[in-house]
Amino acid sequence: MHPWVRFLAQAASCALLVLATGSAGARTVTLDAARFPDPAVVDGVSLPMNGAGIRTRLMFKVYAAALYAQTRFDSTEAFHKMPGPKRIHVIMLRDVPGDELGKLFTRGLEANMDRASFARVIPGILKASELLSECRTLKAGTGFSMDWVPSRGAVLTAPCTQRVEVIKEHEAFTALLNIWLGAKPADQDLKARLLGTAPESARNLGPASGESAN
Repeated sequence: MHPWVRFLAQAASCALLVLATGSAGARTVTLDAARFPDPAVVDGVSLPMNGAGIRTRLMFKVYAAALYAQTRFDSTEAFHKMPGPKRIHVIMLRDVPGDELGKLFTRGLEANMDRASFARVIPGILKASELLSECRTLKAGTGFSMDWVPSRGAVLTAPCTQRVEVIKEHEAFTALLNIWLGAKPADQDLKARLLGTAPESARNLGPASGESAN
């Protein structure tokens, strides 16, 4: 065999091995009807899923959420101090009016901030509210994400139009994430699952908990 042919064959074999290894490490985590990739890619960086859970309200499942960062963490403080890109991904499990979800988020913000802090982040919060209001109704299966990209800021994707809005202030991103991770979160069980501190969090990300991963 010609040396160049042998070299190309070896290079192709190595490439296939790398692709196979990479795909073997990826999976899909299913919570009810929501499917999340693990890992997720934000700004070209592969982020493992730290935790995922379901938001319930009045006994109804409203949405599922998954939280991603470069390394694992088990506290809100550790998450906010962690460098690099981050993401929260939300997928609706039932139809919810956009303005109703916006009101719930606003309550979550107010519950976790004093008035002075809330006033400072109002411009960014208004941008986030406008994105949600673009959907008259967020249908079951509709998803949206909030990313932190160090070189840009908080990158939000509209649920219905997929329009992207950038909020440069890190304080605004922190405030938005504290809807789920703050001292008074929207759902205590969901917070624990996102942080990986719930008793069944380890099983929550695997098939043993009744949630499929493939």
